[in-house]
Amino acid sequence: MTVFLVGAGPGEAALLTRRAEEVLRAAEVVVFDRLVDQSVLALVPASAERIDVGKRPAETSSTDRQQAIEGTDRQQAINRLLVERGRAHGTVVRLKGGDPFVFGRGGEEIEALRQAGIGWEVVPGVSSAFAAPASAGIPVTHRGLSTSVTVVTGHVGDPTAPGGVDWAALARAGGTIVVLMGMANRAEIAAALQAGGRPPDTPAAVVEWGATASERVCRTTLGALAEVDLGSPAVIVIGPVAALDLRPDGARGRPSVVVTRPRGRGDGVTAALRSSGIAVVEVPAVTFADPEDPGALRRAAGEVAGYDWVVFTSATAVHRFVPLLRDARAWGAARIGAVGPTTCSALGTYHLVADVVPARSDAGALAAALPGAHPGGRVLFPRAQGASEVLAGVLRGRGWEVDEVVAYATVPAPGPDVDTAAAVAAADAVLFASPSAVEAFLAMRDASERPLVVPPLAVCIGEVTAAAARRAGVHGVVASPSPAEADVVTTLVERLGAAGRVPGRSGSAPGRPR
Repeated sequence: MTVFLVGAGPGEAALLTRRAEEVLRAAEVVVFDRLVDQSVLALVPASAERIDVGKRPAETSSTDRQQAIEGTDRQQAINRLLVERGRAHGTVVRLKGGDPFVFGRGGEEIEALRQAGIGWEVVPGVSSAFAAPASAGIPVTHRGLSTSVTVVTGHVGDPTAPGGVDWAALARAGGTIVVLMGMANRAEIAAALQAGGRPPDTPAAVVEWGATASERVCRTTLGALAEVDLGSPAVIVIGPVAALDLRPDGARGRPSVVVTRPRGRGDGVTAALRSSGIAVVEVPAVTFADPEDPGALRRAAGEVAGYDWVVFTSATAVHRFVPLLRDARAWGAARIGAVGPTTCSALGTYHLVADVVPARSDAGALAAALPGAHPGGRVLFPRAQGASEVLAGVLRGRGWEVDEVVAYATVPAPGPDVDTAAAVAAADAVLFASPSAVEAFLAMRDASERPLVVPPLAVCIGEVTAAAARRAGVHGVVASPSPAEADVVTTLVERLGAAGRVPGRSGSAPGRPR
């Protein structure tokens, strides 16, 4: 039995260490804090127990919360929880934002584990003390400006008390000061540093939600620090380096895209967007549920050899149907039709290759691509509940006997928490993969803890989805030429580049104010 204290880094999963990802993928229990990004939690196996022990402002609710840790004795309660789970499970992960040993109270948790005789391993992470300034183009040390950096909490009061900060001494020491958890006391901190000798015109910067899709940056001076209107979490940088902006020319923070596909379905698009320098906010609009009659799908899988064709119009239908087959021999002489590259990729995970794939990825094109029916010809169509009638209708019109069987139901996902809703409000674009995703996302606006704001650009996979978005009143609707991941990402990058949101691409429109 081992408890792993894992640093989740400053934001998305792309900034994790390889060891952190390896441990998360093997976790049986994950105990995590508020500032852990959803893309990091997405690495955790679905079977793992997730326990949210993060304290949010005003203790807002969270749909991910499995167990609340209440009261003033919060840290001791977390320690007891780690000991309890550590004794009962083989791999327990204590997941902390940033680094476990940088104001993360990781040392206290290890002391509790050591006293209980439970093994541990520390997996370092990138601290926001350095990642947030770097993301804002601020080097905390720079030749000729600063050769030292001090990281300190935003505590004010008696400097001789436990945990106290001697701001006067810090002011005299020179170099860069990085303040964590200091926004509530920024006026007092600025006053104390000026009283200690730092001039009021000393450059300062505040980086809110640094290195994430919600990042905002405000450059100011020590004398005006109290007037900065940004919230927490934020990192305050004080010293000459705070005046530097070493981001790429024209970049004012990374553009961000809201991906509404269910987690696991949009992994390729998500990875490609991040590789293009675009931040991703994952807000699944729908999730998948079992059909009302799961027995019908099992029976259809047992009779598949009696069909001429089995046709798939989604990767989810593939993943729901194929595992029900005994083995490859169950197909008999049945051939396979797939609507497009994504569905073909899903078939490939089972070592299956579609016999027919239309040049245009839609249901009507798939129906037209199949050969004409012969007497008694049969087609099996595993589909989503409420799916379009186009495919079955065209095939029946061409003489085929079509048996439709519901493989899964698409249901609205729970609305995002307050922090994710804020990231959506700051995003530059949203990606919709289906009309049901449009409908479900818009329904979240009234159901979320914080009303969702639809980003100004909506890239839709296919004209059917684009038409649904326009009918719903969504603005800035653009259709991707195909559902292929490369085409979807190219459409997003080109549109954001035309708006001046992707560094190095054409476009004269200014970026979102920071």
